[in-house]
Amino acid sequence: MLKPLAEPMRVQERDQMVIQQLLARDITDQRVLDAMARVPRHRFVSPKEQAVAYVDSPLPIGYGQTISQPYIVALMTQLADPRPQAKALDIGTGSGYQAAVLAELVNQVFSIEIVESLAAEAKARLRSLGHRNIHTRHGDGYRGWPEEAPFDIIIVAAAPNHVPPPLVDQLAVGGKLVIPVGNFSQNLVVIEKAPDGSLDRRTVSPVAFVPMTGEAQQQ
Repeated sequence: MLKPLAEPMRVQERDQMVIQQLLARDITDQRVLDAMARVPRHRFVSPKEQAVAYVDSPLPIGYGQTISQPYIVALMTQLADPRPQAKALDIGTGSGYQAAVLAELVNQVFSIEIVESLAAEAKARLRSLGHRNIHTRHGDGYRGWPEEAPFDIIIVAAAPNHVPPPLVDQLAVGGKLVIPVGNFSQNLVVIEKAPDGSLDRRTVSPVAFVPMTGEAQQQ
């Protein structure tokens, strides 16, 4: 859980974000709504973006990367259906916001960031906010984190042009992979693994994410 923060105005901004951007749309999972209300998004953006930290828009975090808009973070989290004892894999740590939201809802979060400086900054930030159930590392998320597999939840915050097979392999039975897929035209896809190992795949909505770099671009 997060350390208490004496920032009443920012708490009010988060409450308004939840009501106006999430409840007003299709975010209905109360656990997700509560987590979004607890995590201080302004701690995950640069000083020059503080005034717009709770606007429903992606924001630059440096190195050509962005923090996703609150609605998309909430939607992907809701689609993943997090449970208290679940183990989650977060691909594309960025500033650490999605990992922090997941950490409020599951037992353990393993998060990978391909940009080394971002990975280091996110690790320090998440520690400073009191998270102890998030494990971060610098690396290429295309291959996942095989030594910690299987995962009940896998959320990917960068778009490859195909679903990486290693991520499907690392998905637990009954688990859900939520990932944007495509080049110029992207769709948010949910893949669920059935007990017999078969996969149920559905497309949720059009999205716009930064492309997945590294090995994904070589396939």
